[in-house]
Amino acid sequence: MTGGADGVDLLADHSVLLAIPAFLPAFAVVGIIVLIAVRDRRAERRESEQSDRSPSNSDEETR
Repeated sequence: MTGGADGVDLLADHSVLLAIPAFLPAFAVVGIIVLIAVRDRRAERRESEQSDRSPSNSDEETR
């Protein structure tokens, strides 16, 4: 298809340039979702570490 006439050089494929506005927001949304997931997992890990370090008061409350 692109191997047409002699002496004609194909310099750029403009369909790639037209696709950038469609894919850029999608990549941004995926990046934001990944960022939120990573922050949530770090916060969950911190909370579990804090609960493991602090002594349980449930034994004192039941007595």
